[in-house]
Amino acid sequence: MNKMDNHPLRRSRAFLTVFLKEVRENLRDRRTLTSAFLMGPLLTPLLFVMIITVTINRELDKAEQPLKVPVIGAQYAPNLVGALKAGGVVPQPALADPERAVRDQEADLVLRIAPDYPKAWRKGEPVQVELIYDSSQRDSSTPVERVTRLVEGYSRQQGAMRLIARGLSPVLGSPVVVAKRDQATAQSRAVLMFNMLPYLFVLTIFIGGMYLAIDLTAGERERQSLEPLFANPVPRWKIFLGKLAAICAFSTASLVICLIAFSVVGGLIPTEKLGMEVHLGASFALYVLLLQLPLIVLLGALQSMVAAFAKSYREAQTYLSVLMMVPILPSIALMVMPLKPQNWMYAVPLLGQHLGILDLVRGEGVAAVPLALCLAGTSLAALVATLVTMQLYRSERLAISG
Repeated sequence: MNKMDNHPLRRSRAFLTVFLKEVRENLRDRRTLTSAFLMGPLLTPLLFVMIITVTINRELDKAEQPLKVPVIGAQYAPNLVGALKAGGVVPQPALADPERAVRDQEADLVLRIAPDYPKAWRKGEPVQVELIYDSSQRDSSTPVERVTRLVEGYSRQQGAMRLIARGLSPVLGSPVVVAKRDQATAQSRAVLMFNMLPYLFVLTIFIGGMYLAIDLTAGERERQSLEPLFANPVPRWKIFLGKLAAICAFSTASLVICLIAFSVVGGLIPTEKLGMEVHLGASFALYVLLLQLPLIVLLGALQSMVAAFAKSYREAQTYLSVLMMVPILPSIALMVMPLKPQNWMYAVPLLGQHLGILDLVRGEGVAAVPLALCLAGTSLAALVATLVTMQLYRSERLAISG
């Protein structure tokens, strides 16, 4: 290589030439555009918001609408049945086989009152009613909780009246009273609903650059266009960095579109009905983008590295489909083993971004030390992955197809 090739301007021009070439060519590819700018960044927020909105409205409607409950032995406890009616329960005729009806999902739950209920009630003895339900059915949880609260409320009321009838104060029946002091804010409670948001952002980044990474390595290798490119008097590490910059550009654009989409459709989620509050505006988007920048480089380098081992486009798709499972590991780990965040956790790639985004959702913001650790730890991992992939680009086997 002559002295002119070592000139900084020539070095930057080679990098820029490769970058612009790859971006320009892939902007003409419908498959890349669809995956980078439509499937991930737009459909993901829409589906996420739609599913959560439908779930919230459905559960709230079930909690507010009249609840139809088959009651066996209603004639034995007319006052209890009256209290249930006052609470919005509509008694239905008794079922011959309540257990089978619940298993077959013909009824969410069945209330059974034993024939000895009146006798035990007159004696002042504790009486028992049965709630027959199937806990494996998700639709049964809200009705069961609703009927349980009504029965327990009726029980406390009748217990207080029995004490008064005996000349005793009702407070004697409750010597200890629990006063709950929930320290959660309306915004911090939103984490319960949006705990998958970090994974969705990472998945958007991954999909945004995946097809580009495959095409720029395994695709060109299969088309036998990589060997002529390597024949140019340009160091291969410059070619790789140009390709990596193109992958990162598509991934970043995909994430930006996703953040804008969430800021628009996020306001449609009826979180206020659950006493929650979430802000997905410009400030949230900027912090998320900052947290994800080194991760974009890391994922782009890993995708290029994995695709470099594939000899065909389909083989690279298979490899990267397996790699796609890696970003979900922090989400699964935190759901299975809820951990108190420590500063060192923010230095772990993927985990640090996950914790940082949850801090933003809570409205607490990311402190300076965790933010620095997150950026430094992921940047170091990105540098290592980039250097390893650069070494792979020096191999002559990379340019040979078949």
